[in-house]
Amino acid sequence: MANYTVEAIRTIALVGHGDSGKTSLTEALLHRSGAIANMGSLERGDTVCDFDPLEREYRHSLASALAHCSHAEAELNLIDTPGYPDFIGQSIAALAAVETALVVVNAQNGIELTTRRMMALAAERGLCRILVVNKIDAERVDLPALLANLRETFGKEVLPLNLPADNASRVVDCFFAPSGDADFSSVADAHQALVDQVVEVDEELMARYLEQGEISPAELHEPFERALREGHLIPLCFTSTRTGAGIDELLDVLARLAPNPNEGNPPLFLKGAGEQAKAFRAVPDPQRHVLAHVFKVVIDPFVGKLGIFRVHQGTLLRDMQLFVGDGRKPFKLGHLLRLQGKRHEEVTRLIPGDFGALTKVDEVEFDAVLHDSHDEDEISLKPLNFPAPMQGLAIEAKRRGDEQRIAEVLNRIQAEDPCVKLDYLPSTQETVLRGMGELHLRYLLDRITGTYKLDVETRPPRVPYREAITRPADGHSRHKKQTGGAGQFGEVFLRVEPLPRGAGFVFADEVKGGVIPSQFIPSVEKGVRSVLACGPLAGLPVEDLKVTVYDGKHHPVDSKDIAFQSAGRKAMLDALRAAGEMVLEPVVSIEISAPEARLGDITTDLISRRGQVTGTESLSQGMALIHGQVPLAELEGYAGRLKAITAGHGAYSMLLSHYSAAPQDVQQKLAGAYKAVQEED
Repeated sequence: MANYTVEAIRTIALVGHGDSGKTSLTEALLHRSGAIANMGSLERGDTVCDFDPLEREYRHSLASALAHCSHAEAELNLIDTPGYPDFIGQSIAALAAVETALVVVNAQNGIELTTRRMMALAAERGLCRILVVNKIDAERVDLPALLANLRETFGKEVLPLNLPADNASRVVDCFFAPSGDADFSSVADAHQALVDQVVEVDEELMARYLEQGEISPAELHEPFERALREGHLIPLCFTSTRTGAGIDELLDVLARLAPNPNEGNPPLFLKGAGEQAKAFRAVPDPQRHVLAHVFKVVIDPFVGKLGIFRVHQGTLLRDMQLFVGDGRKPFKLGHLLRLQGKRHEEVTRLIPGDFGALTKVDEVEFDAVLHDSHDEDEISLKPLNFPAPMQGLAIEAKRRGDEQRIAEVLNRIQAEDPCVKLDYLPSTQETVLRGMGELHLRYLLDRITGTYKLDVETRPPRVPYREAITRPADGHSRHKKQTGGAGQFGEVFLRVEPLPRGAGFVFADEVKGGVIPSQFIPSVEKGVRSVLACGPLAGLPVEDLKVTVYDGKHHPVDSKDIAFQSAGRKAMLDALRAAGEMVLEPVVSIEISAPEARLGDITTDLISRRGQVTGTESLSQGMALIHGQVPLAELEGYAGRLKAITAGHGAYSMLLSHYSAAPQDVQQKLAGAYKAVQEED
């Protein structure tokens, strides 16, 4: 049973680019706090958080992992997250579970892709952000230049809480008890800058500071927390996990200055569904109704499903009854677990700020909200924004008879990772496994073949093209069937209109006078939606249109759901044929990090792929960051091409930007291929 209070808890996600040392930093924090006796290493494969066999093989984190330790009467709940862009979904999910994002920067590599992205995402969620420059003892490190670059990139709010000293073998405090000399800059000046920044959030304190000229650290605690919450201060700490420099000081910072659940910005929950949903904030009070959010799901072939959650409100007790989402399916909380890496510790209760896990509850899915309210309104957390997985592989079982098993395995993998998607393309009868990039897909295939022992065949899939319409059009269909007994009758008139890109699908009912009874309108919509999955031009999903049903007829005896469903489908097909259909292609935003000397070659190559460069930035160590947009279809084989251009020193990540009209030759090719398939059938 927990012997600490909510006020003692600190929830922290370690995020940042790959190879910044997040797992080693977590290991150092656990070791120096006494949570583990010996510090593990990535080379030996014995760290607390990288316990998966594939993580040991890859030598970097592939999934988020939980750990906890105690320091100075504070209970630190930690989430170690992956850093490579292909696994960013795990990092984004972790942000929903914490008050503080500890953004770790490699002192050698400086600001990298994931560093920027996690800083922005943490700010969007209102999290307190602390920067940690790790590996300060490495070779070819320019810490003064890196500090200047961090301030230039993320703002004057970035201020050091400590500074390296004695050739980066230790750090000196700039806030609690500033004294001594640093390797660069001035400890006194750093202290002055911190105080000046913190007092700005409190007018009364600022007036007293201007009058007295000094404020004690104790008086600065509350305004320090407020400055963190408001993003007015981004503290910076220096560490080396190899030598231990700055680790004790970082533990002190987290224990004394990081917010507890009462001091952070509480997440936004929603009660109800759709436009009627009402927003409310969780209150980290152990006496209130339970609210817990599932931010991670693990499905182990031997243990089964594990739902990992953060308690935001109330107290969870073993054997209590809980509900999921809409409160209609209660379940008994048989086992309540706390995680330390792969080790499970059974507990009897969890309070706001705690991380926990439960097993063998099929209803618990990723992003679910657990609660003990009998109210049937759906309760959910404000949705997380995950990037769309754009890179894919068509996948099928190698052995006949494994089709059902591969479907089950793929569904398990999709349930675990918010950035994994399964598509079924009716036009080619392909099942497509989509992920964030080549590394992500390689990991997923290794899990399928290694963890689940399933042999599969893969091949490049079709690009996820879409269909859209160019003009309004009307459609009509009458479904009439007489078989001697009860017949079927339904007649539908509808209109389709194009919507702006990204608007999706809108269905409207403008039927007057009951010519189509209200109970049959959902059947009409079902028939309409059945067409959207496989458009008549190229067999592709249809999007960005509005369908309005405005007239029709019914029969008092023969009208049935199936009749209006069939009439709705045929009327939709009739309208689409007259609406000037076209094919849309996905365009991705791409970020490429590469040596500055290769910018010209990379730009030329992107232009040859119908892409455009939208901007460039200088990074540290002679590297540059290139921003651009390019059709996804033109990126086949790009990883190998970039490797060749940059001699292996380039990397890229991509996110879906928008859909736009495909070139005419592409449209004709896709339409012709679909027509040929239909003729064969």
